[in-house]
Amino acid sequence: MRPPVEVCVWLLSLLAPGVLYAMNNVPALQEPLPILGMGMVVLGFVLIIILISVPSKMKVDPLFYVFAAFSFTCMVGLTNALEQDGFISGFMGFYIKSGEPHLGSAYAVMTSYWEGVIHLVLFLTIIHRMFKGTSYRSLGLLWAGSSVAHQVVHIPGVVVGKYGSNIRPAFWRNVPFFLVPFWAACQLFSRPREIPVIPADKIAAEQKKGLLSRPVDLLLSALLLAAMAFSVFRGLVVLDCPLDACFTYIYQYEPYLKDPVGFPRVMMLVYSFYALPLLTVFTCGLKTPGCTWMLDWTIFFAGAMTQTQWCHIGASLHSRTPFTYRVPADKWWPVISLNVLLAVVPVLLALRCHISPAYFMKPVPEGQTDKDKKKN
Repeated sequence: MRPPVEVCVWLLSLLAPGVLYAMNNVPALQEPLPILGMGMVVLGFVLIIILISVPSKMKVDPLFYVFAAFSFTCMVGLTNALEQDGFISGFMGFYIKSGEPHLGSAYAVMTSYWEGVIHLVLFLTIIHRMFKGTSYRSLGLLWAGSSVAHQVVHIPGVVVGKYGSNIRPAFWRNVPFFLVPFWAACQLFSRPREIPVIPADKIAAEQKKGLLSRPVDLLLSALLLAAMAFSVFRGLVVLDCPLDACFTYIYQYEPYLKDPVGFPRVMMLVYSFYALPLLTVFTCGLKTPGCTWMLDWTIFFAGAMTQTQWCHIGASLHSRTPFTYRVPADKWWPVISLNVLLAVVPVLLALRCHISPAYFMKPVPEGQTDKDKKKN
């Protein structure tokens, strides 16, 4: 009896520590170019095994191969995080030295934990649902937002930060990991969503309510405006704004923003140029009925913000961050509370949109029941 596909993928991902341990003990494979070459060979070997594991006559979603291959790299990330924090040893030393030195930074360690736990669980769940025939589009969008956000901070952060002068050939293995999430996101957004049909009278009644008559939406709008203000403020801080408030904040509250690794600076700029416009349109979406795109983009954005804020908060407290750049002990509660709130607000917005989607729906003909489904 063939085991479930997600079990096969999980077992395959468990080979990653073994591969790393072998390379860490073979001197010939510890030079920069051989590391890149072996990385490509191992990834190709993984893809071949994945292809073989799927019955030849079975029609498989192309995204399956992405999720399965990325599951292997998730275990590589988890191995890196555990070694950098001292739980294990003998796996990543060669790669940190001659492959990607930035993976020893606090930000990379927190990213590795996120990939090795959250992304791996998402991949295995998506693959399970994929072969079971149930919907996985929302979970896919959650991963896509998380992965895209990670890549747009990770790669520029390496280039502009202190590790930019020490880029090795293995760094370029990140190119497909940068491009594939964008392709996957486009695939997922282009697919029809399944949502329950809501009677037209219920939709009409909900959409007649003003913002003041919807206290949850009013509170979310206020939180979104606060998140926008906080994003603008921190964007000014990392751009060395001479205002006293910016100077006080970066030196007395969140000195991690000036850590020379580059990741926090890039992240704040990403918030200013990408998150800020999305927060703006979400605020408008809460005021304008019939914005069905809110159902998708809030999930994508929730994935992006939870990933980036996890890495940012964790790195600002991590022991691998120099003490002078960590959040001061006496400012811990206000700084961490604001950062946690910035991660929680998009999640609350996404939950609101999916628990009660009537306000964002297009009107449907009367006579249909809640048990019906429609493609929107």
